[in-house]
Amino acid sequence: MRENRGVTVRIHIEDGTTPPYEQVRAQIAEQARSGELPVGYRLPTVRGLAETLGLAANTVAKAYRALEADGVIETRGRNGTVVAAAGSAAEREVAAAAAVFAERARRLGVGEEVALDAVRDALRAVSE
Repeated sequence: MRENRGVTVRIHIEDGTTPPYEQVRAQIAEQARSGELPVGYRLPTVRGLAETLGLAANTVAKAYRALEADGVIETRGRNGTVVAAAGSAAEREVAAAAAVFAERARRLGVGEEVALDAVRDALRAVSE
């Protein structure tokens, strides 16, 4: 288990089920959502974090790309990578996806409880 100062990321090498990039992505995303990493917080460089954690730079770069695609972080060129104001952007994207899902469920004639159960099952499946 290794840590980085500022951003707390712990990589569990013995955990063969979760790839290191996903561990980095999930931990940074959670810290940003919880406010532990405030909006505008400057993250370490890809190389810096990779070196600190003993990972390949491509591993950390993959995590950063996924975080950026999710709207959790943004890259500002020479100004580095920072925690984005992701709450509102993420919430808008989830609301849009929910609207598409709700419309599809209605077209299929699925009731509200069945649709909600499907969402709960899907959320549980991705969080395990």
